Amino acid sequence: MPKLPAVAAYLPDFLKRDMLHVYRQISAFQEVVCHVFCHKRELPEVFPYAEKRLHQLPRPSGVTRWWRKFWHQQLRREPWELRPWEVRHLILELTRVEAQVLHVYFGHVAPRFLPLMKAWPHPVVVSFHGADAGVGMDQPRQLEAMREVFRCSARVLCRSQSLARDLEALGCPEEKVQIWRTGIPVKGWAFQVAETPADGAWRLLQACRFLEKKGLDLTLEAFARIRERYPKARLMLAGDGPLRGELERQAEALGVREAVEFPGFLKGMALRQAMAEAHLFLHPSRTSKDGNREGIPNAALEAMASGVPVIGTRHGGFPEAISDGVSGLLVAENDASELAAAALRVLADEALRRELATAGRQVIERDFERDAQVRGLEECYKSLMLRSRLAKV
Repeated sequence: MPKLPAVAAYLPDFLKRDMLHVYRQISAFQEVVCHVFCHKRELPEVFPYAEKRLHQLPRPSGVTRWWRKFWHQQLRREPWELRPWEVRHLILELTRVEAQVLHVYFGHVAPRFLPLMKAWPHPVVVSFHGADAGVGMDQPRQLEAMREVFRCSARVLCRSQSLARDLEALGCPEEKVQIWRTGIPVKGWAFQVAETPADGAWRLLQACRFLEKKGLDLTLEAFARIRERYPKARLMLAGDGPLRGELERQAEALGVREAVEFPGFLKGMALRQAMAEAHLFLHPSRTSKDGNREGIPNAALEAMASGVPVIGTRHGGFPEAISDGVSGLLVAENDASELAAAALRVLADEALRRELATAGRQVIERDFERDAQVRGLEECYKSLMLRSRLAKV
């Protein structure tokens, strides 16, 4: 059996809890061997990976890291780069595992790798997932570094057409951009439309990190209006993050705290159970004050795969996953009133709720199925390997 070609993936931390979508891709390769390089190993019990293909890079001390970030990001307003010794070490490791392509996950990380991208004689792929395409781009040195990343990259991957347009506006050549969708393992998500509750005890769900761009405060405002019509309705906000305390206080102020669950991050069967019980999934994404935007929220795609109708916003890549009124509903950003009205419309129309659920599942099967997305990524790698070999002839 021929030896599979090797690729390398770099992530600063392998792997944070909300990076399940990355793990699904890296762990599903069949036509390449993927060596993961990181500076910090996290949650090995959640994200197991073959130790022989997991390489933890030397990490400067905490004081050194703090000073480096402070000097470059706060004083000079520029991205910091790998030091020469770090570049030499990483090239030796990439050579040792015979990597033919390096995939740097997250665009905001890529400027650190510019010295390596210029010194390593193989293609480098950079992938953008949402926030990493906009934050900090109002700073001239950050923008110039990102444009240098575009020049040095063999391919720039992004999760949506909306994100592709943002990258091209920043200066990325159109011919380098490739759409690479989030992959959902469809077979792992049973399609089940929750039955209509006779007593109006609807169950609403949002699952995400508690960040400004996720619009959780809007979900709470909308839910308070929904409760006026359906006093027995309940809302689950599954996740965690810096806004948790603020959201709990908001729920209290709105008078709905006893009807809102904060279970923390759910994983595996717990998340599947929450999806199976939910009648509606809300995700009113918006652009945050620092320019942070969504690609396409992974949890919303999982809800669509599960048979839960999704209400999103006309933001980022949402319109590429949801055809308004067909496979879900879309409302304006920052409009809790419109969000509540859309939710009440779905809850009042059993036929519509089931039609949206069925069409949503079909979208996931057609456009977001994991194995198809992984095969596409492998084809991207192999085409770059071939092009690199031909260029050296």
